[in-house]
Amino acid sequence: MRRALIATWMLLPFAPAVAQLSINFGSPGVSIGINLPVYPQLQRIPGYPVYYAPGVNSNYFFYDGMYWVYQGDNWYASSWYNGPWGRVDPVYVPAYVLRVPVRYYRHAPAYFHGWRADAAPRWGEHWGHSWEQNRSGWDQWNRSSSPAAAPLPTYQQQYSGNRYPQASQQAAIQTQSYRYQPKDAVARQHFEQQRTQVRSAPQEAQHHSQAQAAHEQHAPQAQEKGAHGKGHDKEKDKDKGKEKDKDKGHGQER
Repeated sequence: MRRALIATWMLLPFAPAVAQLSINFGSPGVSIGINLPVYPQLQRIPGYPVYYAPGVNSNYFFYDGMYWVYQGDNWYASSWYNGPWGRVDPVYVPAYVLRVPVRYYRHAPAYFHGWRADAAPRWGEHWGHSWEQNRSGWDQWNRSSSPAAAPLPTYQQQYSGNRYPQASQQAAIQTQSYRYQPKDAVARQHFEQQRTQVRSAPQEAQHHSQAQAAHEQHAPQAQEKGAHGKGHDKEKDKDKGKEKDKDKGHGQER
């Protein structure tokens, strides 16, 4: 079983069986071959707090404020519909994402063949006993009391094509436009990281402004010193000229 954790974020408790969580969704992210020109159509999966994208030729879902993609035997997540994407170790993937029935995987891998369409993939069989021990009970829940689905971040519909924001801009836009508070550990960590990034941005801008102001303050002083130096040189040249004229006068008198 893969034990590598992808990246370095704040460490948060996840569950008794999983001590720490550390995921990276920062720029430049991971290229997973998805390039959506516009915000995708998302439909709620009946009985689940999860959406899927029927028009996207990928295993593309939305849950608890995050987009999730299963591709190449890896899970990826992002808070924006077209990335950047961060890879998430299977041990940290939210239970409700894992519970999505096979029929909603638009580009299901070959090993899904023969599995029930109305049931979740057999992740324990695929990832092995060690994973199943860490995620014991992932496929057991009260179907009549599933949590409400997170609101879709439809504000992202206005950002497409050339208007799609860079990773450095996404945090500020999302913090201002999307007030949802996630419940899952992965989403909580990512949202907190974005809020921290936004809070630190004004301080960085202030430091930059102070440095720029200090530079501009020293520049006139340097120019003034240069001007004084040039003036002093001109005065010296004038004095030398006067001395030469006097010498010439003395020569003529002789």
